[in-house]
Amino acid sequence: MPTRLDRSTLGLQDALDLATLIEEEAYKRYTLFADQLGRGGGGAASFFASMAENEKRHGRQISDRRKAMFGDAPARVSLEDLFDVEAPEVGAPRRSMSLLQAYELAKSSEEKAHDFYDDALPSITDPDVRTLFVELRDEETEHARMIEEAIAKLPPDANIEPYFDLDESPAL
Repeated sequence: MPTRLDRSTLGLQDALDLATLIEEEAYKRYTLFADQLGRGGGGAASFFASMAENEKRHGRQISDRRKAMFGDAPARVSLEDLFDVEAPEVGAPRRSMSLLQAYELAKSSEEKAHDFYDDALPSITDPDVRTLFVELRDEETEHARMIEEAIAKLPPDANIEPYFDLDESPAL
């Protein structure tokens, strides 16, 4: 979850922009996974598509908050300033991924985002940014808890990996 930013110098506008970008990165990655798995990905593809929509919605909420506070002031951070803060690893999906594995991957990503915000707190000097990062960290904890609850409700066969004939299935 690297970032090139000096978190000790982040102002509230930068922090909101960063949080929006983190959600955007996760949205793009989940969309990529859903597209890669496509129709043959079964429940995992559908789950990744729903996670993409959740990330998009959360990013929009943060972006709206930023706009209400700072209007159209240009952002000073970009996607190039971070990598894999919340987004799952690029090579994580497999065509034979079970629904349970997809849920566990998403939970791991929410935990990774929690750790990013939590690890940043000691270096944050602006009290408004600190408050925002605590809020975002706690939201990521809630997202992981929601996924755990969904995992508990999965059917017993959710851990079965779908079979694919490698000669007839394109690689991801």
